[in-house]
Amino acid sequence: MQMQAEEGEIQEMKWYSTLAYYENKYPQEALEFKILLYGGLPPGWESSLPRWSATDPVDATRGYSEKCLNQVARVIPGLVGGSADLAGSNKTYLHEYGDFLPETRWGRNIRYGVREHAMAGISNGIVLHGSGLIPFAATFLIFSDYMKNSIRLSALSHAGVVYILTHDSIGLGEDGPTHQPVEQLCGLRAVPRLLVFRPGDGNETAGAYRVAVATRDGPSVIALSRQKLAANLEGTSAEDVARGGYIVSDNSGQETPELILIGTGSELCLCDASARELRKEGRLVRVVSLVCWRLFDRQPKGYRDQVLPPDVRKRVSVEAGSPVGWREYVGTEGVVIGVEEFGTSGAYLDTFEKYGFTEENITRIARSLFSE
Repeated sequence: MQMQAEEGEIQEMKWYSTLAYYENKYPQEALEFKILLYGGLPPGWESSLPRWSATDPVDATRGYSEKCLNQVARVIPGLVGGSADLAGSNKTYLHEYGDFLPETRWGRNIRYGVREHAMAGISNGIVLHGSGLIPFAATFLIFSDYMKNSIRLSALSHAGVVYILTHDSIGLGEDGPTHQPVEQLCGLRAVPRLLVFRPGDGNETAGAYRVAVATRDGPSVIALSRQKLAANLEGTSAEDVARGGYIVSDNSGQETPELILIGTGSELCLCDASARELRKEGRLVRVVSLVCWRLFDRQPKGYRDQVLPPDVRKRVSVEAGSPVGWREYVGTEGVVIGVEEFGTSGAYLDTFEKYGFTEENITRIARSLFSE
């Protein structure tokens, strides 16, 4: 036994000597190796995330997500994952890194097939085995129901899986009610410890990745649109996503706003457009992005009251999903614009109009609050 212990010490010394040589000769590769082995993130990795200006071409948030994911993969060697046979639609393929197969173990794209529950379970295992691998798992938001218990287990186990769930509303269009999520967002938001992001443009999508990738002690959901957005907004902020909710625009200056429009996802642009119209009429209107409820709820009361002042009771929330939960932010005197039935097949602009997700309807409802 003594001889075995001594031999072990010798081998350990050789190992650390080899590692020290490697670190000296290949410092960048050694850093990546240590991160893969022990966990952690490369210093300054956040700077790899893209930024967008209001004049940049618009895209769906799944398109912005694709750019974020592939940029982050270049600087975080442990980022691996895949989709439940929807990589093209989810836009989650890591273009420079091939597929993980017996003959290409270096590949970072995992072809899960139509097995959402298995995909989430495997992702949990990747996190919990203790290395520096960071898994992502992608499918349509509606199909999150097929892996809900594994998502719950991610939260229960403090497993930092990044769930990328696209086609996040009735805005996905012609596939109709079988594919259009309604109650999924509120169900996911109810899972303890799970961070649910619904970014409203490119910068918010980058902000969601910034938080989700850095959060290694719990899972995150990033819910993304199929359809292109109306705009990249002037006042959105990748950094402010970490607060869960923040002021996007406000023309009230030192005065108290008369009305607050609260939006998430693709509907944030509608809130902004409605606010612009109301401001032309002389109204003081604030637009708030509530991109992640749980993070906003964790903020100090002073900050939450600064964003949503208690004495401003004229509020309208706009989200193309179940209204459940919104009353907490809108109050008893505000209006919740949501979807309380299964969706319908049609072009996304037609489905949005059918359920009241238009600038004109939001503006009409706001005017009705002013007349009360």
